[in-house]
Amino acid sequence: MGIAADAGKALDKVVQLHAPPRGGAGGRGVVVQPYRGYGSADEVFLMGRVFRQSSSRGRGRPGVLRRDLANILALILRQGVGGALLVARCALAEQQVITDANGYFQVHLRLTQRPAADCLWHSLDLELRWPLPVFRTRGTFFVPCRTARYVVISDIDDTVMETGVARKLRAFWRLFLEGAQSRVAFPGVAALYRALHQGLSGTARNPLLYVSQAPWSLYEMFDEFFHLHDIPVGPILFLREWGLAPGRPLPRRVEDHKLSLIRTMLSLYGELPFVLIGDSGQRDPEIYTQIVREHPGRVLAVYIRNVSRNPARLPAIEALARQVAQAGASLVLAADSFVMARHAAEHHLISADALTEVLQERAEQQGRPALAPTHEVKRPTPAETREAVEQGAVSEKLAQPTARSAPPNVVVTSEREHTPKDGEGA
Repeated sequence: MGIAADAGKALDKVVQLHAPPRGGAGGRGVVVQPYRGYGSADEVFLMGRVFRQSSSRGRGRPGVLRRDLANILALILRQGVGGALLVARCALAEQQVITDANGYFQVHLRLTQRPAADCLWHSLDLELRWPLPVFRTRGTFFVPCRTARYVVISDIDDTVMETGVARKLRAFWRLFLEGAQSRVAFPGVAALYRALHQGLSGTARNPLLYVSQAPWSLYEMFDEFFHLHDIPVGPILFLREWGLAPGRPLPRRVEDHKLSLIRTMLSLYGELPFVLIGDSGQRDPEIYTQIVREHPGRVLAVYIRNVSRNPARLPAIEALARQVAQAGASLVLAADSFVMARHAAEHHLISADALTEVLQERAEQQGRPALAPTHEVKRPTPAETREAVEQGAVSEKLAQPTARSAPPNVVVTSEREHTPKDGEGA
């Protein structure tokens, strides 16, 4: 089969995946699409979109590349229905919301009845009242149960899935052309995230929240990716509105998108500590530095997938290392999921059995390559660890030669750090 035919087949799969959206409802070409929401015992947040579903997308024989590319563009440029009126209900709580100019709506309900304590997922009814005759759909939201011991917030691009700025189209191709056997996910990452979700006890059901700069129009694509690779889907995917339109072909700049979301989560789940996961290629180190500075004691560990040897990123990584050291937490710089998992097991975030599963999954996906060496910047106290970082210990370790193309792994920690075990806190 030729390249054009393969591309058409892959893109046709995307089109079929997106139309109609799973979980959406509508009529006369209008769709109400609720995204998975999140909440606590007292309040719930849920976002969604009302948009017009084009009936002109091609069907039939795949392989007409021009047609399929036009279909993908139509997905990204969906026409939102501004000013639509909806009513959200959960138990006895009710709220009216109106969509913005791009068709997006946000529900924030103060609950009058607490959700069942041992149930992760709860439902919320949505009723569209205008511009169409009334019709209803249902959204879902996640509330951490009493067994949760920490919250995980993770980036997606170059953290869960291997993309890279110059390889995003390639990653898009591989995801939908190769299906469930695709190696877009980093080896071992699915087992690592399952382990973090299960916690040390294996039954913690810790929340996992995923953040990306990708547009909401790709929500179903990410959702399918997580299911393909058996990665815990977490409560929601935090994406953002690019604001694309025929006259505005580039996305809006939203500098504090991830930062504001993490602050919201820290406030909402004030009784739980956090684990932050990102990568070194973009702004995760800068964002996480600010979070650790603003919330000392709330962050147990920061895992940064070290995907770049770019020396321009070193100052941001060193700043993060200093802040983490001062807070008495841990920072792990590693390209390999197993190195992150090993640290998590040593610090009672996951079980030893789960560590074995990460290693097995990694071996199944990429064989058994030797691990890059791991260097520690570890001192008796947080203050001494920070001083070591300020004197260049992290940059010195990262400069160490390795036999692999990946940079060495570096762990920044102090001997006096303390990680809550299951049964402590909460």
